[in-house]
Amino acid sequence: MNWMDQMGIRPELQKEVAHFRERFDKDTAPSSVRDAAEVPRFHYLGKDILEKAICALLCEKNLLLAGPKATGKNVLAENLAWIFGRPCWNVSFHINVDASYLIGTDTFDGEKVVFRPGPVYQCARYGGFGILDEINMAKNEAMAVLHATLDYRRILEVSGYDRIVLHPAARFIGTMNYGYAGTRELNEALGSRFLVLQMPTISEKQLDLLLKTEYPEIGRNMCRQLSAIFYELDAKAESAEISPRVVDLRGLLDAVALMRLGLSPLDACDMGLTNKVFDATERAIIHDVIAARIPKSWN
Repeated sequence: MNWMDQMGIRPELQKEVAHFRERFDKDTAPSSVRDAAEVPRFHYLGKDILEKAICALLCEKNLLLAGPKATGKNVLAENLAWIFGRPCWNVSFHINVDASYLIGTDTFDGEKVVFRPGPVYQCARYGGFGILDEINMAKNEAMAVLHATLDYRRILEVSGYDRIVLHPAARFIGTMNYGYAGTRELNEALGSRFLVLQMPTISEKQLDLLLKTEYPEIGRNMCRQLSAIFYELDAKAESAEISPRVVDLRGLLDAVALMRLGLSPLDACDMGLTNKVFDATERAIIHDVIAARIPKSWN
């Protein structure tokens, strides 16, 4: 709650979140489930987006976070689970994710056949937050089993076992990014079961704050130059001069981590950003952008 206060979240929303936590904090769950309620590695720094997301979840709705890379979709989802004090399960969709993976399947434990619960089953039973990562890569047959789970019915059919009514604290947060290989238009029936939040690109002020929060010892000039590099590369990607894959916030943070261990800033940025593309001409353009901002003499 102190962190929400620092972020400037409206007091009435903080009060509602506190009521939510008080209502469900006494729920008993196995230790493995309680361990899933983790403090996020990064904090999401956008007040307006946080307030919209909190409102959606307080209204017992599922949330879809849509936007390009480096907008903090997964960071926001993990932060929301932490804010509401709920365990979190992450499902990364790919071609092999099917209904049995999501809900669970029979397995042999050495003595007898038992049911091994999947992430959606555990969210439904223990009131967790399920992060459905890159949901527009999911096969229709995988997501069809969740239609009753994601709408007003809030039930989960476990074939051969039972019908589960979702725990009242359970929420599902989908993320999606158009343009990745394997993505497609979201199924209309599935899309109607979410409130959609378009994620904005991180602002320069937020990026500076993120760098200073993660690396308090970073110099002011270095922080300013790294931010300038990020947005200059973003502008070049928008104009199709270079590949958008180089606009990588994770890569920028990884480069700073390398600098902490003594690698030169220019080499660190090459490893974190430049070498993400494999065309020699593009790499030369990216390297020139970085070299214009970071002299070789910097350590």
